[in-house]
Amino acid sequence: MPDSALKIRLVEDMKNAMRQQEKTKLGVIRLILAAIKQREVDTRKDQDDQQILGTLDKMLKQRRDSLSQFAKAGREDLVAQEQFELDLIKTYMPAELSAEEIDAFIAKAVADAGASSMRDMGKVMGQLKSSLMGRADMAVVSRKVKDRLSG
Repeated sequence: MPDSALKIRLVEDMKNAMRQQEKTKLGVIRLILAAIKQREVDTRKDQDDQQILGTLDKMLKQRRDSLSQFAKAGREDLVAQEQFELDLIKTYMPAELSAEEIDAFIAKAVADAGASSMRDMGKVMGQLKSSLMGRADMAVVSRKVKDRLSG
């Protein structure tokens, strides 16, 4: 199976960062590639773009969590590093959807699943996860679905 377009882009960016001697950027790209490689080893198959986006989405979530923890602890040096990593990882993600677009996806998923109560949340989130992966913060989507189904 050929490498995914996203993985090829990451490798090219890594080579460019090496040529430009951008050590911090190079370090973050290597972290991304290591996470992808780890997932490939764990699953014993090459990752496609959608699976790589899942890995990147997980890395973004980790960075957001770390960012808030470091900010609470007053560690501005670590906040700056986490923010840099967060911003760089975001460059490999598809464009984020607006709140209105997310609401439209939620409305369609609720209608398609025939959801009427909180018991149906799993069905709705299952549909949304594949279409919104990497394009929206799933924690925000989950809250919106919860509000819609409970209200």
